[in-house]
Amino acid sequence: MDRVNSNLCLENLRMMHANERLRRKVQQLDQENKALLAELKRKQQLAAGAPAATSQDAPAAGSGGGHPAAGNSSKAAGKQQPK
Repeated sequence: MDRVNSNLCLENLRMMHANERLRRKVQQLDQENKALLAELKRKQQLAAGAPAATSQDAPAAGSGGGHPAAGNSSKAAGKQQPK
């Protein structure tokens, strides 16, 4: 009986650690999502203000505009919040 209880306690502990790891991952992805959304809104506002620049900016944004922000989500999120 004690052995079963010990095994269940270990399994519970492993699940709690996995849950905490997943919670941190969710927070990271949420920050990245918010940073990318803010960047997209900023680019859309710039595009709405300067229609001629839209055709020039569109390929650059598609080729890698979102990827650097995804890698540096905390930096991008920090830059977007004061605005």
